[in-house]
Amino acid sequence: MATPTPLQAFSALPKTTPAADRQTIVNGEKMTGAKALVRSLEDLGVQDVFGIPGGAILPVYHEINDQTKFRFVLMRHEQAAGHAAEGYAVATGRVGVCLVTSGPGATNVVTAIADANMDSVPMVVITGQVGVPAIGTDAFQEADIVGITYPISKHSFLVTRAQDIPRVLTEAHYIARTGRPGPVVVDLTKTAQVGEMYYSWPQRMILPGYNPTLKAHGHVLRDAAKLFAQSYRPVLYVGGGAARSNAGELVAKLAEVTGAPIVTTLPARGVVPDSDPHNLGMLGMHGTIAATGAVQRSDLLVAIGARFDDRVTGKLDAFAPTARVIHIDIDPAEIGKNRVPDVPIVGDVSTVLTDLIPEIERTQAIQGKPNLKPWWDQLDGLRTKYTIHYDEPQDQPADGSLSPQWVVEQLSKSADPSTIWVSGVGQHQMWAAQLVDFEHPNSWISSGGLGTMGFGLPAAIGASVGSHRVFEDRKPVWLIDGDGSFQMTSEELAAAFLDHAPVKIAILNNSVYGMVRQWQTLFYQHHYSQTNLMDGEARKDTPATEFVDVPDFVKLAEAYGCVGMRAFTKEEAISAIQRANEINDRPVLIDFRVYKDAMVWPMVSAGASNDTVTYRPGVNPLVNKPAGADPAASGVVASGVAGASNASNAD
Repeated sequence: MATPTPLQAFSALPKTTPAADRQTIVNGEKMTGAKALVRSLEDLGVQDVFGIPGGAILPVYHEINDQTKFRFVLMRHEQAAGHAAEGYAVATGRVGVCLVTSGPGATNVVTAIADANMDSVPMVVITGQVGVPAIGTDAFQEADIVGITYPISKHSFLVTRAQDIPRVLTEAHYIARTGRPGPVVVDLTKTAQVGEMYYSWPQRMILPGYNPTLKAHGHVLRDAAKLFAQSYRPVLYVGGGAARSNAGELVAKLAEVTGAPIVTTLPARGVVPDSDPHNLGMLGMHGTIAATGAVQRSDLLVAIGARFDDRVTGKLDAFAPTARVIHIDIDPAEIGKNRVPDVPIVGDVSTVLTDLIPEIERTQAIQGKPNLKPWWDQLDGLRTKYTIHYDEPQDQPADGSLSPQWVVEQLSKSADPSTIWVSGVGQHQMWAAQLVDFEHPNSWISSGGLGTMGFGLPAAIGASVGSHRVFEDRKPVWLIDGDGSFQMTSEELAAAFLDHAPVKIAILNNSVYGMVRQWQTLFYQHHYSQTNLMDGEARKDTPATEFVDVPDFVKLAEAYGCVGMRAFTKEEAISAIQRANEINDRPVLIDFRVYKDAMVWPMVSAGASNDTVTYRPGVNPLVNKPAGADPAASGVVASGVAGASNASNAD
């Protein structure tokens, strides 16, 4: 029999009268629970909060005024409030906070909670809830948000008493930022908000059993050092956990000490600068040939804050088949979940690497360092031969004259080196990860695990607020988005304009759901079912320069008070980028009209072995190439990408 969720169990209890819940704590300043929540956020050091008001959370909003120490950013949709808190958290390293109402307000933010959970983003989500007597009665705007979010959050609280608010907020903030970071939900009943309590600070937390392991235990560090000493083809497989732990410099030092190459997951882009010669780039479904090939041919795979995601591993039992594995992660649940390691190390990445590097140096002083020159000769051959490549359209197509990859390259070349890059989800996300030059940590914000379309704009607003707060606007924010992804949260242009967030938005407008169309081309016989958006489509009965624009993104931007531009040619694109970089008092949107049949290469089809990676149609560098073989193209079409060779304009 299924165990009821905490809120379901609570609603089944007999209702208590107010007299049965008498106030027993009388030390401190007397106030309402709503005021205590605002005061708690202030005392926790929260400086920015995102959200939307509503009936069940109105007592809290009543306490937010000009004297409140944190700044409130009014968004236009609760999902966007959650994504803005995520963008803020990743850009600043702080806990993002959002405040929404009950029922539909709370359920709207569920997507952002799941997104933050998948990508280990520290966030506190405060939701309103109906009064205690109304719980379980199907009251207006009642929803069991604790039950809904338990499986997709780090923890969820239901607060029924005003006196518990400061303690619960302290615990929620602590849980969100410690151990493996993640979202914590605080569901605040109206009863608790309007009830009276006595406020004191600091609060004593009650968290029995919550003790994240930071330092490695036992002999695992010595065991790991021994494996490095015995390895001639090591690879450092670096994930988002290294980014959350601010371990970039330690990862670079580990690579220098051991000589091992670095490959990164999507969330880890920028953890180690792209200019570091050890960095081979991103691996996996759309990773570089050098990075994917290195892992497939490795004899030692060191997973650092990574979780062996399916988009990285491809066919799991064919992933790094000859490698022994060292797995470093603060979350013990990740160790052995998908790949059983030879040396499991539970602990904070920065703490573990700080202890591991000296152990490796001691081992090297006794045994010497393995000769990795033959290994690097292979990898440099792959890196040189198989760069991220794309072909420009031979003729100017009717649906756009720009190559989207070229646009991304120009954005990167023209940007300030300290730029924070944000993306939506789709082809543009992969091109940004492949072609933007990342030189700084926390400079890449994207929805990785959940792949949430619509993530980009609100996350960019949150990053811009964070840049203003922490970096005094020294870090510009560029959003690279697709026309489909952008339209899911385009209403947030209002929030960006009114909050004076100078976000620069590049829409790669191909008038289709690009990644879905790519799969329809490769795997569904060119049947483009329901992927044409008609937001930049050439009319068949008019010249190619006249387009159907539903919406017209330039007019949409202008309607929200933003600067809107459109670019069809390279000259127009370069001019628009230059102008956008000069505008810093309001959001800027550029509608780049790009080729709809451009594809993301390299590619490993879902569920296939990474050995079948297709560099471009008909070129599969790793097929039937054992370790030590000359890295030449085989010309064999990858299994599962049949039809790719027929897509003549795929690049």
